[in-house]
Amino acid sequence: MPARSLYVVGTPIGNLADITLRALWVLSKVDAIAAEDTRSSGALLRCYGIDTPLLAVHEHNEREMAGVIVERLRAGARVALVTDAGTPAVSDPGARLVRAVLDAGLRVVPVPGASSLTAAASTAGLGGSLLTFAGFLPAGARQRQRLLRELAARGEAFVLYEAPHRVAATASELAAAVEPDRRIVVARELTKKFETVLACRAGELREAIGTKPRGEYVLLVDAAAAVEADLDAVTRRWLAALAEALPASRAAALAAKASGVPRERLYALLTGR
Repeated sequence: MPARSLYVVGTPIGNLADITLRALWVLSKVDAIAAEDTRSSGALLRCYGIDTPLLAVHEHNEREMAGVIVERLRAGARVALVTDAGTPAVSDPGARLVRAVLDAGLRVVPVPGASSLTAAASTAGLGGSLLTFAGFLPAGARQRQRLLRELAARGEAFVLYEAPHRVAATASELAAAVEPDRRIVVARELTKKFETVLACRAGELREAIGTKPRGEYVLLVDAAAAVEADLDAVTRRWLAALAEALPASRAAALAAKASGVPRERLYALLTGR
């Protein structure tokens, strides 16, 4: 267990029994633990009888605390990084700290653990060999819609994270961006008491989410049907870009001229008809 190192430790996303033996060992041996929320991390540590000191490192003070932790590491300390749940720096705080440690020429050691991305993907039965992780969508409506169109046009499977108070709106935007028959898997509250994993079609997504969504969501959009998925990546990007500025019929016509793909097929991909 080298000194002068930052240990990036995955913690449970719900069920506390999902913590690894290595994670427990590291958390008990480091000199300090940088935690997104010291209250939730403190509860986890108490459950396993670990009394390592906690440092609050969250999105509002991460830049400042990165300097503090780098100095500790330079002095020979070992520090662990954890978030409220799952793997740090993956749609969670921690990336700034990790980068600062690497830029300082110090070591970053991964201690793998639970991740809602891999947990959800393992239960979704997704097709194809590619999976794009998009995480949480941008805040701006135009940015969200542009990204969803681009992801849908690629044809490969992709994954979104969403909070309960935004998931209904995201479901509506997602359903509008992909063809109605495209398969979507909704994973909610993974590893927790009310865990649910269900598959539906895009046209049924809003009904699947319901009117009173609760808990954290992972939305997995399956690969497009083979008849659509064999479009090359360049054609898909052009089609998505044109669709932002032009009606679907005009966008399909221009993309057809550039690519040689039949206009009707491109129009169907844009409109889901």
